[in-house]
Amino acid sequence: MLDATAGGGPGSGIGNVVQGLGDVNQCVRIIMSTPKGTDPLRPTFAVDLWQYVDYPITAARAAIVREVTDAILLWEPRVNLISVTVAPVMDATSQSGAHLTVTATWRLKLNGPLITPNVGAAPQSTTVSLPAAGNLTVR
Repeated sequence: MLDATAGGGPGSGIGNVVQGLGDVNQCVRIIMSTPKGTDPLRPTFAVDLWQYVDYPITAARAAIVREVTDAILLWEPRVNLISVTVAPVMDATSQSGAHLTVTATWRLKLNGPLITPNVGAAPQSTTVSLPAAGNLTVR
């Protein structure tokens, strides 16, 4: 897969080829940052985080964890999901706490003939930021 973060952004086709853990991390990031229904051939692909913009944080947290968990378990069979956390971003802006950071912690499944033992055994994290309104940010 192309790493669209290096260069012209998502969909630009500019970037480096990623393999191994980088490929899995990129796939998890795509699942977490793609609005559900935007892939016409896979209408249930991804997570619909947008529906929780402007929700009270206490009401949105559990639903976001459920949505992300369900999507990763369905669409990324190469990982064992360890946890999904949702936390407000506390910063020095006037809207401190209005943005949410969603982090999925996962471990690469180490079964199958093509997997080298102990490679990818350490937990990995993929994070997206859900703003109060506006664009989804991927880190």
